[in-house]
Amino acid sequence: MRIIAGERKGHTIYAPKGLDTRPTSDRVRENVFNIVAPWVEDARVLDLYAGSGAMGLEALSRGAAAAVFVEADAEAVRAIERNLDRLRLTGARVVRADATTGLAQEAGSGRKYDLVLADPPYAMTDFDALARYLPRVLADDGLLVLESAARVEPELAGLAVRTTRKYGSTRVTVFEHET
Repeated sequence: MRIIAGERKGHTIYAPKGLDTRPTSDRVRENVFNIVAPWVEDARVLDLYAGSGAMGLEALSRGAAAAVFVEADAEAVRAIERNLDRLRLTGARVVRADATTGLAQEAGSGRKYDLVLADPPYAMTDFDALARYLPRVLADDGLLVLESAARVEPELAGLAVRTTRKYGSTRVTVFEHET
């Protein structure tokens, strides 16, 4: 895996070994960032189910001001920290917690994010726990990018689908606040 664009373009990203982490492919990452490009520059980014951190690292490389990575797996947290160090990216914070707990902490602190990236396990089809907090952490004009299995059409209470696209076995759904 590598950084697709920005100041760290072409740099390799380390991913934890094993099957516990499913990094977003370069192709899907490139397409996601083509969709959300206007939201990235100087953005505050929240990367949930961060895994290797590829999505948040890509955002930082493309000019995001800050990124918070939320990941429960200890080896994945080490991979994110290693990637941040190797790429010399600043403005990042890594939170070792499951996504719902990390999201609840961010919502409780009143923090808002311009771009929220969520890549839960594809087996996950019930997004109610996330929907409880996501509208509270998403800035008024922010976007949420949710990856899921292609067969899943996620719905999140309080958020409207802006667009949805399939890339092989992956669906990318972009949400915004309901108007």
